Amino acid sequence: MENKNIWKNVEAPLELHSDDRGDIVDIFYKDNIHHVAVIKSNAGAIRGNHYHEKTTQYMLITQGSLEYWHSPLNSHSEPECIVMKKGDFVATPPNEVHALNIIEDNEFIVFTTGERGGMDYEADTIRIDGSIIGDRSETN
Repeated sequence: MENKNIWKNVEAPLELHSDDRGDIVDIFYKDNIHHVAVIKSNAGAIRGNHYHEKTTQYMLITQGSLEYWHSPLNSHSEPECIVMKKGDFVATPPNEVHALNIIEDNEFIVFTTGERGGMDYEADTIRIDGSIIGDRSETN
């Protein structure tokens, strides 16, 4: 799992361009993205509790916030949680179980490599029994 804020952690070959009109920041450069979706979620919703065998999934938070829970598939350690806010970006590699606890109304963009969109939306989604979302008081 890779986590960063796109406005604060700009590393080559990505660039941030600023002038009196505003800012432009690169998210990808020379990457093969196969699908892009915008997802809106209501506070209190749970998403995910699945993994992908072949797909890499990237999420960019554009509004609100969420808890991103993750754990390598078949790991015996407790899942980890990060709170993601506007501008935060996470990359989820194949075989990483992930789940989202929506802590306030939000919107995020999902970019994927591999089968994930349109009629293939569920083609590489393997749901788990139960949930990896834990008690937030235990993660702090």
